[in-house]
Amino acid sequence: MSIMTKFLDPKNDLAFRRIFGSEKNKDILIHFLNDIFGRTTNPIETVTFLKSSQEPEVAAQRVSIVDILCQDLEGNHFIVEMQATSEVGFEKRAQYYAAKTYIQQREKGIEYKDLKEVTFLAITSYAVFPNRPGYLSHHEMLNKDTHERELKDFSFLFLELSKFKKPKDQLKTMTEKWAYFFKNAAKTEAEDLETIIGGDTIMERAYHELDRYSWSVEEIRDYDRADMKISSIKATNDHMFEEGKAKGEIKKAQEIALKMLKRNRPMQEIMEDTGLSQGVISSL
Repeated sequence: MSIMTKFLDPKNDLAFRRIFGSEKNKDILIHFLNDIFGRTTNPIETVTFLKSSQEPEVAAQRVSIVDILCQDLEGNHFIVEMQATSEVGFEKRAQYYAAKTYIQQREKGIEYKDLKEVTFLAITSYAVFPNRPGYLSHHEMLNKDTHERELKDFSFLFLELSKFKKPKDQLKTMTEKWAYFFKNAAKTEAEDLETIIGGDTIMERAYHELDRYSWSVEEIRDYDRADMKISSIKATNDHMFEEGKAKGEIKKAQEIALKMLKRNRPMQEIMEDTGLSQGVISSL
């Protein structure tokens, strides 16, 4: 039998939006964004929440919904997405959401020259980029020759929780403390808070928003329903994710086999190096 902990899981959709997507907790979102983007100079001072559903041009198309969509005083847009389940092609969905948000500025009558930046922040429970070390990665468009950022309007930040391994007594930066919050809040004991957050009162409020004893019975029921939905989606997505990786590995093996065939390598050698059967190699 599992032990009921004091704090709920911030990866739960309901809990995540309660902490970061509500007017009364705007300061928590602002604090988090400044911490995660390292905005010590020119920090975000306020945000305005925008409609998080991105309406399709054709009614039959699927409506896209992001967890949090907001803009700062300068009009720059921030998308914050919690991805608690593995999803094949999530990085492409991130680019789609960012592009859609950028395009919608034009639909509001903004001239091309006045389009504002779009930043997509993804917090994922799994490794989006399994072959890349590090739990935090920042992606921007750079000039291939000079490495200068001349096209500045899109940037992506991925916080991959599965790669974060630091224990609570080794947390030094606010980014590390937020990563620990998302990954381990549901397993955190109240007496450990001081060790984890130090004197940060805003982060302390984020933990208190997860205090199950401050939630009503109906809110806990909604939380549990959201949790069951996540578990169901996770089971399906994990299967698809592994299947997608397997397809990618097969395609890579086929590409290697083709190169070896062009170099007239022996069939047995190709089979041993790629793991493909003779029939599959012959069909190439």
